[in-house]
Formats: sequence, C-alpha cells, structure tokens
Amino acid sequence: MTEETITEILPPIRHWPALDLNGVDFDPVLTELMREGPVTRIQLPNGEGWAWLVTRYEDVRMVTNDPRFSREAVMDQPEVTRLAPHFIPARGAVGFLDPPDHTRLRRSVAAAFTAKGVERIREKSRRMLDELVDELLQDGPPADLTATVLTPFPIAVICELMGVPAADRHGMHTWTQLILSSSHGKNVSEKARNEMGAYFADLIGLREGSTGEDVASLLGAAVGRGEVTLEEAVGLAVLLQIGGEAVTNNSGQMFYLLLTRPDLADRLRTEPDIRPQAIDELLRYIPHRNAVGLSRIALEDVGIRGVRIRAGDAVYVSYLSANRDPSVFPYPETIDFSRSPNPHVSFGFGPHYCPGGMLARLESELLVDALLDRVPGLRLAVPREQVPFKKGALIRGPEALPVTW
Repeated sequence: MTEETITEILPPIRHWPALDLNGVDFDPVLTELMREGPVTRIQLPNGEGWAWLVTRYEDVRMVTNDPRFSREAVMDQPEVTRLAPHFIPARGAVGFLDPPDHTRLRRSVAAAFTAKGVERIREKSRRMLDELVDELLQDGPPADLTATVLTPFPIAVICELMGVPAADRHGMHTWTQLILSSSHGKNVSEKARNEMGAYFADLIGLREGSTGEDVASLLGAAVGRGEVTLEEAVGLAVLLQIGGEAVTNNSGQMFYLLLTRPDLADRLRTEPDIRPQAIDELLRYIPHRNAVGLSRIALEDVGIRGVRIRAGDAVYVSYLSANRDPSVFPYPETIDFSRSPNPHVSFGFGPHYCPGGMLARLESELLVDALLDRVPGLRLAVPREQVPFKKGALIRGPEALPVTW
C-alpha cells in the first residue's frame, strides 16, 4: 500500500463494555464495530487508553500470522486496554511469546495434540463419557446437563491428556474457575494460578526422564533434555489445562442451540454422517467468548485497509467477527450444515492457533453422538429464556442447562 493511500484521520474511539449476553446472541457492540469499518478503535472496561480492532477475516489472519505484531511486547505495556480486570501473565508464558521461543515451547508438547495423540485417548474418553451418561439416565430427569456431563467430561479428558491423576481433577477444576472468573478479584485469580503452577512444577519435575505420551511426561522429558526450562513448561501446562475446560462452555452453547432449534438436532439424529461437518459449522457460529482476547503490539508502522497502525499501538483481532465475514461465509447468520469449505477461525490462527483444536472437535463429536443417540427425547426442561448464562466471565456459556427427556 502506498503512503498516499494511508489516511491519518483516526476513527472515533468506541467504548466496549463487558456485556452479560444470554444464549448465542451476537454482541451488539461488535455488530456496530463491524459495520463501522474493517479497522476501528476501542476502549475496553479495564486498563488504559485505546486499541485498534481488526474485524475482517483476511485482516484477522494477516495480523495473527505477521511477526510485525508481537504478543511478547504486551509484557512491556501491561496497562493496555483489556476486558480482564487484572493482567497477570507470567514472563515466558507461551501466550506472551513470539517465535522462535514460542515455536520451541509448542514443539515440546506437539505430539500430544496431533491426530495420533488425540486418537490415543478416544476410546478412554468415550468410556468416561458413557459412564457419565449412564449415571444421567440412571438418576432420571430432570437434570442439569452442565453439571452432570458437560463439566466433568472435558475435565476428565484434559486431565487424561495432561497426565493429571483422576483424584486431582476436582482441584484442577476449582483453580480453573477462579482463574477464568473476573468477579473474584486479582488476588484470588493470582493465588489460584500460582497454586496450579506449583502443582504442575511438582508433576513435571517428577517426570524428567519420562517416555510417557501425556503432556506432563512430554514436558518433563523436554526439561530433562534442556529444551525448555521448568518455568516455561509450567506456564504452558497451566495454559493447556485451563484451555481444556473451554469445551464445557462451547458444548454448553452448542447443546443450548440444538435444544432451542430442534430441527437442527433432528437432522443430526437422522443424518449421523454429517455430524463432523455440522460441528464445524456450530463452532463457527457460536460466540465462544466475550469481547476480545489478548492484544498484540505493532513493532513498526503497518498499513491495514488504508489505516496506519503506528509502532507501539495495541491491536486486537476478533475471531467472532471473522467467522461472520460475508465475503468468506455467505449468509453468515445462517447455520448451514452443508457449508463447505468452512475455514473458520474459532481456534485462532497463526503461531498462537489453539493446540487443542483437534481435541475439542473429538470431544464435541463424542458428546453429540452420546447425547443425541442415547437420550433421544433430550429437551430443555425450562423455557429458553430461563436458562442461566455465566455473568462476569471471559468465556461465554450456560451456568446450568436444565434438561429432561
């Protein structure tokens, strides 16, 4: 882009409050921002100043994959405007690293998250899910699907993949909830993160010579070989463990959608072959988070769509808006199970692409298979507007999903 085509007129700063949205309603502020233009300016509820927001699919993929936009540089600007009330990254944490350090750290656990690594735990995961559904059916309706299946299942699966013993699952879940909630305050979140970190430091430390295939063993072996430090390994383990529970919220929204749109559920029951493709479309459509995640800092002046982003400016991307870009997804507001191709960015893009994408797909497929096939009369036990959704959380999802059958 030539210098002449870059405008120096800054768009207005839009305040983006932390909204408590119900169901799968799309954020009305984000809708307005998308209409205003491909590059806008936002101010989030916490931190200071303003940041750029990029909403178009092509631009989101460019920013997330371009080394001129740095996650590591955010460590030097902790006051950047943000959704979370507190900013407590550990230096060296994988979410705030750039290549080549980021690449080195991700490589240490890559084997656990490949198709083969995820396939390794498919049967164990299916058995754990079947036991939960057995209990659900045995106890009879009504039930809270979130408490009985959608919460314990992802915890069991991520703990299995991480190498966390079953006896410690409950503690992991408690820490994760405290870290992810914005309503308890900074000290509570920080304490929970430190306690989870100390747990993983012990677990990884015990496995330095391990040949196991779980994440703690892979990290222990990498620390033993001197490829990553214990501090780096712990930071990565904490991030992966917390990320593993995101499936609870995603699947909660997914089943809320299927139970409030019985036509979609009926189609998945009668056409099981389309389930993997349908799950991808549901992942594209579901607004899995509030506002935006982590920012990046421009390391030099960059032009995007005729707007000059200056060195030092904070930039956010919205994967939610990218998934609704009509130039890539025709009729983006329509749930189309035959949508193909479907290159959604629900798991991110570029070096920071969510390593658990394949694992989340596996869990979603197992959940859809088990609940639609084994509980054919599954339906909401309350009117849709009475389903309680999480308040004050960074990740969206139902607090409870009351069902009957």
